[in-house]
Order: sequence, then C-alpha cells, then structure tokens
Amino acid sequence: MDFGFDEQQQEVRALARRILSEQVDARRLAAYDEYRQPRFDAALWQQLCGAGLVGVAAAQRHGGMGLGFTELALLVEEVGRSIAPLPVIAHCTAALAIQQFAADSLQEALLPAANTGKLLLSAALAEPRNEDPARPLAVRAQRDGDALVLSGSKRAVAFAAEADRILLAARVGDDVALVALDPRAPGVALSALQTTSFEPQCDIQLERVRVPAADVVCPSRGEDAMNWLAQRVTAAICAHQLGAADCAMRMAASYTSERRQFGVPVATFQAVGHRMADCYIDIECLRLTTYQAVSLLDSQQCALTEVQIAKIWAGDTGHRVSYATQHVHGGTGIDRDYPLWRYCLWLRHNEMTLGCSAAQVAALGQRLAVGEGLFS
Repeated sequence: MDFGFDEQQQEVRALARRILSEQVDARRLAAYDEYRQPRFDAALWQQLCGAGLVGVAAAQRHGGMGLGFTELALLVEEVGRSIAPLPVIAHCTAALAIQQFAADSLQEALLPAANTGKLLLSAALAEPRNEDPARPLAVRAQRDGDALVLSGSKRAVAFAAEADRILLAARVGDDVALVALDPRAPGVALSALQTTSFEPQCDIQLERVRVPAADVVCPSRGEDAMNWLAQRVTAAICAHQLGAADCAMRMAASYTSERRQFGVPVATFQAVGHRMADCYIDIECLRLTTYQAVSLLDSQQCALTEVQIAKIWAGDTGHRVSYATQHVHGGTGIDRDYPLWRYCLWLRHNEMTLGCSAAQVAALGQRLAVGEGLFS
C-alpha cells in the first residue's frame, strides 16, 4: 500500500510552495508586525486565486479544481511553512461547508465568486465560555417567516472585517440554524481584537440582525454542519502547525550547522543534536496523525478520534518545537531581525487555538473508556 502523495497532489504542493516562497519573505512580513497594517496580503491572495489554489477543493461547477481536502491540507501546510498573511483556512473551510450543506441557489450565489477572489468567506466557531461550535449558547434566533432574526455575540472571528459572508450558528428554540451572515448588515457590530500572531480577528455583536431566507445555509439541524466544519478547521490548523514547525526545525538545523563554538559546529554537541532529533520525531508524528485525519475527512468518513489525536500532537509539537528551536539559536532566537520569532509566535498561537492538550487527552481517554467513538 502506498501512503505517499500522488503526482497531482505533489504538483499542488509544489505550485503552492513556489508561489509562497517567491512572494513571502521577512521584509514583507515585517509590514504586519505590531499591527502596522492588517495582516492580509490582498495581492498574494489574488495570485493564489488566479493559480486556482484557493479553489483546489471546490467543485469544478463552481470554478474550482475539483480535488479534495487532502490537496487543501497540502496548501495549508505550505501557508504554515511560509506563515503567509492569508485567510486560507477560514475561507476555504467555510466554502467547503457551503458546498456541502447549502442549497444550490446559495452555492451559485457565493462559491464562483469565492473561488475567483471576488468574495471572502469566514466562519464564527467560538463564543464566550463555550468551546462547542455545534451548540451555540450566545446567539439566539427567532423565525420571521422564512427569515431569521439574530441577537447575541461570537468571539474571535478570523478576517471578520474583511469577509463578505461569515458562517454562523444560532440557537432556534431547541434547534440550531446555520446562516451566511453579511457582516455589514444592519445590527452587526465588529470589535477588532489584537492577537499574538497579528492575524486580524473581531468579536461580533448582533442586535436583531435579519438574515433573509436566501442566506440561510441550514434552517434546522445545523449541529451536523457545524461539527463537519469544525473538524475540518481543526485538521487544517494541524496542517498549518505542521508546516510552521517543520520550517522552524529546518531553520534551527541550518543555524546550528553553521554556528561554531570551540572550533566545531554547535550541531555536533550532543545536547543540541538530541533536541533537534526530538523536534524531528515530534514533527513526523504530527505529519502522520494530521494526514491520517485529513485522509478520512477527505473520504467523508468519521474521523472524530483521529482529529482529536492530531489536535493533541499539534498542540504539544508546537509547544516543544517553539522552545527547542529558540533555545538552540541562543539570543538570536528572540532577535526580531531574525525570522524565527514569527514562527514561534504562530506555533504558540495555534497551540492556544486548539486548546489544552491535557484536556484533549482526558476527553479522548473518557471516550475510549466508555467505548464510544472509537477508531473509524
């Protein structure tokens, strides 16, 4: 059995790596540090759209490549490797959810424009004191004919101010609805946040916002759609973490091979070699668990356990690799004239976004103990 990527998948990865390596460097990334400008490279985004990469997993009838989630994960990994200022995860996973669950009319209204870069999508997955995106507590909706009227709040929505539509779940009585919210609609208030990664995020406050029937993705049973979306967002963050960690490790390996102390390269010191070896093991385990989850999601199989395992590895790998790579660099590791610090910020940002690994291990152990949701 061949567990490698096929020729088409390798071509997608190579194209993404070529574009991002040519267009993203430390000088261009410095423009977004300390919120000098919003961390969104619109010109690079349009270049990815023109190359077809933004629609890599989208159906051909909507102007996409018609490939799958594996190819999207390879693109996201390369975005992580370059830490490019792009909304790939937010936009592409939201587009996949619309393609999977929305009516044909809404798909036609949003997806062709989304795949060509004329329209930007995002998704609201977090609420204050609520980590379950499929069971919204902070947003309530009332039916007004075929429309919905929403009130409440969502937390830390990536690229909310730049987006044209935001997928958002709301409680409707004992049911859950999923809508494609226009963030510029009357009653919507956005409050900009500051994050350690400088990614643009906003809190959303809704005050009797009317969502027309045409923008309702799922009028009922929205829990299934939100669980579907959340698993793919989580797997995509793991792929981003993989790319960032791999690049940080290679940066550290190169530096320690060239940096000399006592007449020999620092990499020849046993302690340094052991730390780099531990980083390599962590990253390869993250690679295995991430693409195991991605492959199951790509084939529409249950991947609850596999996504949770990848999530655990992504958090722990980001934590350990960020510390180890900074330590072997010495003072250079925190020098802002050297690019490593941005990778360490993103590794910790992704770790915090995914949540406490210890809590994930406890939840996984509980499910295994009661025999629910075992391996697919």
